Amino acid sequence: MSDNPIKTHVDGHILEVTLDRPKANAIDLATSRIMGEVFTQFRDDPDLRVAIVTAAGDKFFCPGWDLKAAADGDAVDGDYGKGGFGGLQELRGLNKPVIAAVNGICCGGGLELALSADIILAAEHATFALPEIRSGTVADAASVKLPKRIPYHIAMEMLLTGRWIEAEEAARWGLINHIHPADALLNEARKLAATLASGPPLVYAAIKEIVREAEDMKFQDAMNRITKSQFATVETLYRSEDQLEGARAFAEKRDPVWKGR
Repeated sequence: MSDNPIKTHVDGHILEVTLDRPKANAIDLATSRIMGEVFTQFRDDPDLRVAIVTAAGDKFFCPGWDLKAAADGDAVDGDYGKGGFGGLQELRGLNKPVIAAVNGICCGGGLELALSADIILAAEHATFALPEIRSGTVADAASVKLPKRIPYHIAMEMLLTGRWIEAEEAARWGLINHIHPADALLNEARKLAATLASGPPLVYAAIKEIVREAEDMKFQDAMNRITKSQFATVETLYRSEDQLEGARAFAEKRDPVWKGR
């Protein structure tokens, strides 16, 4: 077992987070707490703009909860740390883009972790499932998220039967964005992250807050909150240097230089 289950690497404005717990990259309580600290620091560091979450090896992305650790005393309702299980799915105020690079088996809590990202890239051999039903438990976060992400009947079939789907089917239902050869997956994630990192961070923050807060609101109610300056990120954007820079760059026919302020 690795002494350092979470590896991090910073390249400019991009944070790479790699889950590395042989043999299957399952997450126990201690690992979840580390991930919570990592993603909290990412959220709060103004110099970091985009995160990639992936895993070591080429067989498993993550199967979710570590059942062996549970058998040794890890309580399923124990302290997962900041952000809940895996550090992402309940992390408040995360207004930066997150890319999941799924490099293999992605099931249970591992699929819930991927669903917490904004964009999901997958290797050709990646597979997806919610097998909790077979062990008599509930995929709680997936029960909330999945029917909102893909067609209801497909989501319910996955939840109620534990059926596995391959990357091609996952893409067909819109569960993932793109499929790449395994040896190109991380480079493709890095290229996408670089594109995002060069973009306007205050706009990304506004997009993420609006999407998150408006999910259960009527359209006009959401628009009213925007026009009444009730979204903090939108208000920050409209009063920012970047807002002026965007207009100036357009007028001067040059690329804008975003400062995030």
